[in-house]
Amino acid sequence: MSSQIDHLLDETRRFPPAEEFAAAAVAQPEVYERAGADREAFWGEQARELLHWKKPFTRVLDWSTPPFAKWFDDGELNVSYNCLDRHVEAGNGDRVAILWEGEPGDSRRITYAELTDEVKRVANVLSGFGVGVGDRVAIYLPMIPEAVAAMLAVARLGAVHSVVFGGFSADSLRSRIDDAGAKVVITADGGYRKGRVSALKPAVDQALGDRGDGVQQTVEHVLVVKRGENDVDWVEGRDVWWHDIVPAASVDHEAQAFPAENPLFILYTSGTTGKPKGILHTSGGYLTQAAYTHRNVFDLKPETDVFWCTADIGWITGHTYVTYGPLANGATQVLYEGTPDAPHPGRWWEVIEKYGVTIFYTAPTAIRSFMKIGRSVPRKFDLSSIRLLGSVGEPINPEAWMWYREVIGGGDTPIVDTWWQTETGAIMVSPLPGITATKPGSAQVPLPGIAIDVVDETGEEVGNGNGGLLVITEPWPSMLRGIWGDPERYKETYWEKFDKQGFYFAGDGARLDEDGDLWLLGRVDDVMNVSGHRLSTAEIESSLVAHEATAEAAVVGASDETTGQAVVAFVIIKESYLSEHDAAGLATQLRQWVGEQIGAIARPRDVYIVGELPKTRSGKIMRRLLRDVAEGREVGDTTTLADTAVMSIISAQVK
Repeated sequence: MSSQIDHLLDETRRFPPAEEFAAAAVAQPEVYERAGADREAFWGEQARELLHWKKPFTRVLDWSTPPFAKWFDDGELNVSYNCLDRHVEAGNGDRVAILWEGEPGDSRRITYAELTDEVKRVANVLSGFGVGVGDRVAIYLPMIPEAVAAMLAVARLGAVHSVVFGGFSADSLRSRIDDAGAKVVITADGGYRKGRVSALKPAVDQALGDRGDGVQQTVEHVLVVKRGENDVDWVEGRDVWWHDIVPAASVDHEAQAFPAENPLFILYTSGTTGKPKGILHTSGGYLTQAAYTHRNVFDLKPETDVFWCTADIGWITGHTYVTYGPLANGATQVLYEGTPDAPHPGRWWEVIEKYGVTIFYTAPTAIRSFMKIGRSVPRKFDLSSIRLLGSVGEPINPEAWMWYREVIGGGDTPIVDTWWQTETGAIMVSPLPGITATKPGSAQVPLPGIAIDVVDETGEEVGNGNGGLLVITEPWPSMLRGIWGDPERYKETYWEKFDKQGFYFAGDGARLDEDGDLWLLGRVDDVMNVSGHRLSTAEIESSLVAHEATAEAAVVGASDETTGQAVVAFVIIKESYLSEHDAAGLATQLRQWVGEQIGAIARPRDVYIVGELPKTRSGKIMRRLLRDVAEGREVGDTTTLADTAVMSIISAQVK
């Protein structure tokens, strides 16, 4: 089958950076020349400039046994020291590290000095539990400051953390604890979500319950933060309250340096085999690219900026752009516990106004959900502090990009649309805000020091104006070092397809426009084959959302006797339109609209008007479940959905 993905949409709007912004930007145009002249030397410069090395490295990259990379491997550093102690020693201990806002409205301001002391105490507690270099610690917490402190305390000891998203079930938690062989679990009695306390400790108890399957229990201690005032069961000798032991611990703890390739964390992603993949990241290379991208992509000025990445620490975005990137750079950031719509739909904008957020980084899914509510809500708040907006998680359609710029950014704020993955560790493709003339919906260009291409099935470049498979052609510092305990699966999953060329295959489709800028087309698994044309779900969804009635859309390919596959769309209509139009009429309008916008070949066979879409707690749309509905079969596993009832409602609406 041809890997050429048909290009249907044209976007001609361009937004060059304002002269004043460009002149003061952290990243200047010569950064591309420096990186292009000698990529390895460039990364060596970044590592030396951005981080403190107890033992300086002499070798940047060892790629002698691909696909297993070693970056800065003869150097030694401590990740926690780089994020905390060195800022205090430089006289910035009084700078606020975390502006924490709980969902009910409670808040805390934590300085770098205070956070450093807390992390030292937690490190001493964990050390007392027997945690040392290479031991694994599972973290299952809400978005509270203790979550960041726990990650940094584990890193301080040279141990390995495995953060499990607080929305995951006991079974998901158990499989991750067992696979990593965790020695300690850090959790809470609960955390606030949508006005209620969501219990966490009971899931830990269940996950650590009677094995009965021959799997040895490795967890020796459970450290519990009291957050939700929940009654919890207690296992004497195993369970310990955070408030009983951490404040009483010594604040003296010297950070020991570890080799740059010392494992830092395991983060599990869903595997197609059903067994989660434990993505392994190490220390020096990961922290280098985390700090470099956070500083340059977001144009960070640590003395004046207030940064807010809305991701949960259970996802890679929360690791890199909540914990490690911002703190390595000495930034002040907002940490928010709850959901965007609790206790009211303007909660996020209220937080931005309260703390004077200057840089805001969120997901297209969240942006489209705000579009559905309407612009009247954000307009009640003063968002004038914002000077940069970011997007992450999936391709952003041009209309959502424009809404984000106009309504949240006041019409002139630069947007950095970023592409990267759990596996890449840090941002790989993004505009640089003081350099790039941005295009709504395009991630645009690989960052300086990153090598990206779009190729066909044979690994040949498709060239400008064409679509194909997105590959990374050279190793990069924050790349995954493997799948925990399964090196063969690592090679097979990410490197086998283009083994001869040595390319990492990301699993995403993309196209290069006539300027050579990159447009993401979504997962290759989501590309549809309609009458011999390979169509991207992302472009058809983008067309649907461009209609003034549409708030959000998801498109899947369903089996069709005539065309092989047919386009089926599930569409959420803006609240302002629902009262004035009937669903059947809107569905007909939208079918015609797509035909007019991008051609008859892409016109949906069916358009279903629905109230919600099936999303994971991280905001990703589960298209495979919609494909089940579109093809009339029983809906598959819904356990990872934020709301498991959604599929029943959608199925009923479709019927």
